[in-house]
Amino acid sequence: MMQRRTDLAAEARELWREGAKATSELAGVKAEAARENGFETETVDILDEVGEAALGKPKGRYISIELTPLLSREEAAFDRAAELLAKKLRELIGLKKEDTVLVCGLGNSAITADIIGPAAAKNTLATRHLKERMPEDFARFRPVAVVEAGVLGTTGVESAEIVKAVADKVKPTAVIAVDALASRRMARICRTLQISDTGIVPGSGVGNARRELSEKTLGVPVIAIGVPTVVDAGTLAADLMEQAGIGERAPSDFADFGGQMVVTPRDIDSRAAECARLIGYGINMALHDISADDVTMLLN
Repeated sequence: MMQRRTDLAAEARELWREGAKATSELAGVKAEAARENGFETETVDILDEVGEAALGKPKGRYISIELTPLLSREEAAFDRAAELLAKKLRELIGLKKEDTVLVCGLGNSAITADIIGPAAAKNTLATRHLKERMPEDFARFRPVAVVEAGVLGTTGVESAEIVKAVADKVKPTAVIAVDALASRRMARICRTLQISDTGIVPGSGVGNARRELSEKTLGVPVIAIGVPTVVDAGTLAADLMEQAGIGERAPSDFADFGGQMVVTPRDIDSRAAECARLIGYGINMALHDISADDVTMLLN
């Protein structure tokens, strides 16, 4: 199978089916599509080593939410999307009321296509210090710590090292890590949100993969949330040629022309900001059991 770069499990499964010319289900992988709150969702469970080898992703659950109604400005689409994200997060984490959570915004805020993590962190309520100092006033809130890990090039420290140091101090029950991802198709840029319980490799979306954040490295469950903001240039070229019926080409065939180039839409700034806001709201609603209106009031 020709290797097209994607961070989305749903696309990895799609690529396997295309490459194998398969109509049957893939061994070691279970997939289920649904429509919830007016949004199309797909849950891909990678069950064992067979599934891991086929899709090139760790064993675990991957949930994707298609955000088309949000981008089409359907009525109450933002609130419905945030409620759905909160529901899926609660299902994956399964926290008790007083469990502490560490939310990590990964990425480089100086690069527009990489701001998903930092911008989501800015939309997340930090409550751990308030719970400690005024427990009665904040009884309905969960203790949450928020950190923007930055990138090695500007901090001189690996994101994973910063998150590990904070986690060792805060001792969270779980970590939620938010980062930008890569897709195989331009049509999915800022249109698909993926949640997984397998952790994340910071920087993978913009082709600068660093040390992973996972239960293996942090000692607690790591829930990853990501939105694709870029497409690898070689992957895009190969897909466009195939769709045009020109012939099948591997992304590596375009290495001399595109190199390590990635492609992103010209309005990525507004798209990424909206997705980051959605992620922040979904995290707040999941962790504190509050409404979107409550989040707006508290953030302002």
